[in-house]
Parts: sequence; C-alpha cells; structure tokens
Amino acid sequence: MTEMPVTEPTEFWEARYRDNGRVWSGKPNELLVREASELTPGTALDLGCGEGGDLVWLASRGWRVTGTDISATALERAALHADEAGVGDRVSFERHELGVAFPEGTFDLVSAHYLQSPVKLDQDAVLRSAAAAVAPGGTLLLVMHAGWPSWQTEPPFAGVEFPTLDSVLDGLALPAGEWTVETRETARRASAGPEGQQGHRDDNVWRLRRAG
Repeated sequence: MTEMPVTEPTEFWEARYRDNGRVWSGKPNELLVREASELTPGTALDLGCGEGGDLVWLASRGWRVTGTDISATALERAALHADEAGVGDRVSFERHELGVAFPEGTFDLVSAHYLQSPVKLDQDAVLRSAAAAVAPGGTLLLVMHAGWPSWQTEPPFAGVEFPTLDSVLDGLALPAGEWTVETRETARRASAGPEGQQGHRDDNVWRLRRAG
C-alpha cells in the first residue's frame, strides 16, 4: 500500500488521460442506463464526463448534454466520440476543476458517476453544487464506488474512505420536503482486474427527484 499522492488535481488527471491513450470503453455506465432510461429527455449535466461514454448515450436518447471535466484531453476525446456517434450537435463541453468552479445554470438531470479522486477534491461541496443545479422537477443521479473490487487483495492507497449511503445524503444537506429519494441502494456488478481476475465491485446509487 502507498500513501495518497500529493499532486495538483489538474496535473494528475491530465496526465492520466494524456499518458495512457484511451482510458474507458466508450460505453455508458450500466447504472446510468438502469436509472435514466425511463426519464423524459431534457437538459443534462454530466459531471466528470471523461471520454464521453455517458453523455453520448444521453444525447443519443434525446438529451441536450453539457459535459464537464478537469482534463482538456478527456474533453477532446469526448467531443470526438460525440461527433463520431452523430450527436455532436446535442452536446457542449466546459472544463472545470469541480470544487473550484462549477457550470452555470440548471438542468433536468445532473449526473455524477464515480466522482471520486485520489487527489484533492471537496466532494461534499461538489455534490451540494450538483444538487443546486437540478431544475424543479429534475433528477440528481449519483453513483460511487462503495469499496475496492473483490479481486483487490491489497488496497493501492492507504487512508481511502468510501462514502456510505447515509454519509452522502447527510453531506448534501437537502432542504426537508424539497426532494424525494427514489433510489438509495448498493448495487453489485461484475468487475475484472487488469490481469483478467474475475470478481465484483459494489457501487452506491442515489437517485433523487426535486419537487416541481
């Protein structure tokens, strides 16, 4: 186990994308598909959009999507993915270090999948900003890892704390009566390690509806 890296966030994430080629599969996260398939398309904000798998899926279903990420390289790849998928006219991009800056406006869906970082990130502040960006009648969808994957015999970093179902809701500090919790659960999915190890990983899922 190693200590958490002390690295400036923009430098860390830009290097992650710039130095490793394509990082993600390009497919949408399965919990986004599960939770958002029945929502009526409108405007959406994808926080930490990475290379654009989620936002391309949303745009293909009729959403107008704003994607934001800290990495310029990730945003370039997301824009290329959107163009190749034929939905480039339905998406826009903004570069932000969340916790320092945040997109303006309100959205019918604010989605944040795995907004977790081994470098500095004020997660509670970002999630409160995410909730504030949900339009009346809109949806806040959050998905976070609940722990290390089952095949991870030794955690790669020391001192990592994973958010719980209760801790995230407490940190949001939502006004009483203004929100309805529609999903609050731990979901298990298959997860393969870098050397082909088979196992699973647990993710916490929250879907909340703001009063219209």
